[in-house]
Amino acid sequence: MTRPAYAAVDWGTSSFRLWLMDSQKQVLDERRSGEGMTTAAKAGFSTILSSHLDALAAPADLPVIVCGMAGARQGWIEAGYVDVPASLPAVLEGAVPVPGESRDIRILPGLAQRAADRPDVMRGEETQLLGALDPRAVGQQVVCMPGTHSKWVHLSGETVTSFATYMTGELFDVISKHSVLAHSLNGAEGFDGDNPVFGEAVRAAFRFPQQATNFLFTVRSGMLLHGLSPTDAAARLSGTLIGTEIAGGLTALATIPAIRLVASGRLRGLYEGAFRALSLAHETIDADEAVRRGLAAAAQKLLLAQR
Repeated sequence: MTRPAYAAVDWGTSSFRLWLMDSQKQVLDERRSGEGMTTAAKAGFSTILSSHLDALAAPADLPVIVCGMAGARQGWIEAGYVDVPASLPAVLEGAVPVPGESRDIRILPGLAQRAADRPDVMRGEETQLLGALDPRAVGQQVVCMPGTHSKWVHLSGETVTSFATYMTGELFDVISKHSVLAHSLNGAEGFDGDNPVFGEAVRAAFRFPQQATNFLFTVRSGMLLHGLSPTDAAARLSGTLIGTEIAGGLTALATIPAIRLVASGRLRGLYEGAFRALSLAHETIDADEAVRRGLAAAAQKLLLAQR
């Protein structure tokens, strides 16, 4: 096998992803597990990382670039935040080396928005942004990164000017399991972004986001009065939350540029369906590919250029 040049790691709160990369930014091998920050804080970050590198027979001196929650205050080594407005390439300068390790390990910082009325933070998504953006792009860009806590980012060229976090995924989980709406979703099956009830809910919430909590209650009243099925109830709940999020993410824009959607799996299909329902131009970048590209750019500047 081609000798790896570095290992790229995306270390989340509940997940761990590692890729062995060659000097041409190609993936040679990978490891995935549920050993996120919560587990690693108990078992040891160094222990978990070494176990995965050993499983791939990685060289003992292989450098490692890490993004995500390993750099949080409760993580391995705190990597802090870079304040916006911030140039994404300049964010790499805030990388923190892990002391006491035999190999060169660098952890990337997050981004912070310190405005008193809109404080916000991100950690890990800044690396996805670095990998998702076209460096030749000029003018305003809008990036949507769905998840448990979705991020909407406004940029001018490669400079992050502002961003906002929406607790869409977490709200769906809490509401569907621990609210009066849980009974309406009992027995719901999977649905996709082309579900007509989902699309209708997206359009209604996008147009009237101030009515969101009323729209949510129609999940229950729609079942009681009109026989809304559990699957369509779940689609209405999802569409209402996503439509409200999109309305917030596009607030204050005089003109809406094509949205760069960084997503994969089921969320990719739901958000693409939502954008179609709203006739919003968009381009999709696979989330895994984006984070690998961002980590590759960081490795090139921080690790490989010095060897």
